Amino acid sequence: MKKEVIFETASNEKIAADVYDLRLKGDCRAGIRAGQFVEVALDGFFLRRPISVCDVYGDGIRLVYKVTGKGTEYMSSLKKGDRVRALTGLGNGFSLDKCKKTALICGGGVGAPPLLLLAKRLIESGKNAYVALGFNSAADVMLADEFKAVGAQVEIATLDGSAGLKGTVAAALPRQTDCDFFFACGPKAMLKALSASLEIRGEVSLEERMGCGFGACMGCAVNTTQGVRRVCADGPVFSSEEVIW
Repeated sequence: MKKEVIFETASNEKIAADVYDLRLKGDCRAGIRAGQFVEVALDGFFLRRPISVCDVYGDGIRLVYKVTGKGTEYMSSLKKGDRVRALTGLGNGFSLDKCKKTALICGGGVGAPPLLLLAKRLIESGKNAYVALGFNSAADVMLADEFKAVGAQVEIATLDGSAGLKGTVAAALPRQTDCDFFFACGPKAMLKALSASLEIRGEVSLEERMGCGFGACMGCAVNTTQGVRRVCADGPVFSSEEVIW
């Protein structure tokens, strides 16, 4: 359910190259599903910034974001006590019930954060999670220890081999597995490759530039087997078989 919330900044710390961990305290009783996002309003900026939810706490939410422009640069300057308005409960979220026993969770770069809450919820429901994370280098690695802390099995790959295995996220995939469903978030090329190569069904969370965040502007439209769909309102999570790459 969509809800406008005024949050208070609890902390805003750099955790990787150009990546920040923003903790916001506020009312989250409306509920936030794994895979949903919020639209953050920033002073002096007309458009809100869509940021996926990394985790949910009793008194707030956690957003892990990368500085890619003036808006997110402004976000990185937020200090403890600063107030932030955000529209919460946006998007459809992942379908946890589609995984019967063991999930394969694949994250590329800044696509990793929304998968932490997913892994947490799956494991809380008695399921297993194997997490494959891909980054450019050791300086970009984030959240690996936190995935392990919630009970997931984790493997990392970096393109330059400076952390974990050398290669793309595909290098971190298990060679033999009993995974029955996959969830993925990251660059479109990664999602396309995983959808084509994995022999199990799955869901992908798409990253597109958004204007309004609730389906009015059609700025984040993508082609699917069901026709043109909006990432913000119909997604951001889609069946891997549905997306026309």
